[in-house]
Amino acid sequence: MKSMYRTTECLRVGILTLAAGGLALVSGCVVQPNGQVGVYLPTVAFAPAVVVAPAVEVAPVMVPEAYTWDGVEYVGLVGNQYFYLGPGNVWLVAGPDRLERFHGWERGHADWRNHATRNDRFRKDSHGHVQPRRDDKR
Repeated sequence: MKSMYRTTECLRVGILTLAAGGLALVSGCVVQPNGQVGVYLPTVAFAPAVVVAPAVEVAPVMVPEAYTWDGVEYVGLVGNQYFYLGPGNVWLVAGPDRLERFHGWERGHADWRNHATRNDRFRKDSHGHVQPRRDDKR
């Protein structure tokens, strides 16, 4: 019985020694070239998080090449979008109420495009930036 107890005890000590040695190897224990043993704790460095700014949509510049006076304000057309000359002499998209009033005026002035004023004076877009005429761009 004693021999079995001794075998079990030796086995326990051996496993404990192997586990401690393995733990020392895994934990960062380093033998330096001059024979000294040093323990270096591993350092973990995290990369900074990448922040991606959302893409900014740039609206096309909308300044009418010609405009007309509808009895209330100046109105111009770019493509199929109507604009009115707002505060600060900038062109703003015409809302439904303005469109309704303008289309009412337009019924009596169907040839307004033939008599529209060439836009050399009011060249600011909705951001307040002066825009050159499309036919002047190079």
